Amino acid sequence: MAQAYMAEHMSGTAVFETVFRKLPQSRSYVMAAGLSDVVDFLETFQFRQADIDYLHGLRLFTEGFLQSLSAVRFTGDVWAVPEGTVVFPNEPIVQVIAPIAEAQLAETFVVNQIHLQSVIASKAARVVEAARGRMVVEFGARRAHGTDAALKVARASYLAGMAGTSNLLAAREYGIPAFGTMAHSFIQAFDNELDAFDAFARLYPGTTLLVDTYDPLRGVDHVIELVKHRERLVVAGVRLDSGDLGALSKATRAKLDAAGLNQIEIFASSGLDEYRIAALMNDGCPIDAFAVGTKLVVAQDAPALDMAYKLVEYDGVGRTKFSSDKVIYPGRKQVVRRLDHGVFAADTIGKPDEQLDGEPLLVPVMKNGRRLPQHDPDLPASRNWARQQIDRLPPQLRSLEATGWSYPVDISPGIARELERLRQAQQLG
Repeated sequence: MAQAYMAEHMSGTAVFETVFRKLPQSRSYVMAAGLSDVVDFLETFQFRQADIDYLHGLRLFTEGFLQSLSAVRFTGDVWAVPEGTVVFPNEPIVQVIAPIAEAQLAETFVVNQIHLQSVIASKAARVVEAARGRMVVEFGARRAHGTDAALKVARASYLAGMAGTSNLLAAREYGIPAFGTMAHSFIQAFDNELDAFDAFARLYPGTTLLVDTYDPLRGVDHVIELVKHRERLVVAGVRLDSGDLGALSKATRAKLDAAGLNQIEIFASSGLDEYRIAALMNDGCPIDAFAVGTKLVVAQDAPALDMAYKLVEYDGVGRTKFSSDKVIYPGRKQVVRRLDHGVFAADTIGKPDEQLDGEPLLVPVMKNGRRLPQHDPDLPASRNWARQQIDRLPPQLRSLEATGWSYPVDISPGIARELERLRQAQQLG
């Protein structure tokens, strides 16, 4: 397409918007994420000589076009909702405004990063909500769909409120707190469980010990023996990773308290998601922290959004399509959000110059191919923003169960008129 634009001398400014068309059945909102990676990519975008040589070998491109690629950089503007913003169907998450070939070439990376991280952040926000203030840690790198996904899952999960990750590379790259315990293999490598606990606790005072390699409650007994009779080693917690976590957590708490070790916390893992965590919390289980892995890192109940990167304007003219269930609202847009006593009440998608009540969601993040520092918050600031967003959601949207209530998102009169004008023009044509 980039070569075809060049052949047709089409170099006008295009506006592409990244949106999703509908919510998955198990979601009532989406938390936007991934913008930081998009900005990094666009700011450093270029074709290396090796890239051009490969394209030459495909025998699809003219020499003139291939030579032009060495000079291609992203020179456009980007508007977007800040990371952590709660968004709804048809609302632009990222707007790329640039010469059409530049904007077109950015498509796959933009959608890839915004899609994955928004899917994960939305799942993680629900998990954090279900834990009701208990610490939740992301433990899913081994089950993520590749190493890049493992990094981005850790980042998006932290953005959405999780306390940290077991992925040390992600912790280093993004400044996320690192967490870890022991694996069953460490216990198995010793002749008996108590000696394994002793060795680990001596090396790591204040550690968490995994107690369910053989018999969870016998493992708790070994922790009690270790702490009370083996030079009083310091153990901060025990981890339950299998079985009936509810019943085991209650029995574990009873044993620890009876031994006077009420300071030792209970850490639970094994197939957890927001639904299981909520059920454990509703049952009054004395679990102090959770580790969530597989069902988070693949967003098992809603692994995909119907996300697209669509041309809405070229050379100052609104563009659309009228495919069934996939209508594109033409023209560059802004989204404004109204609040009622500090709670989100309704959104309107309109033209940037329309006078609409509410606070605009889209802000400039790049100008002429360079990031704007005032709209480039760090991850902790974005995390705080995400928390504020969840706190302002209507109660119906914070529920894990379907309530049958949808957040109202309206199309402005200006957008509706432009869509109808283009529809009529298409019919006449």
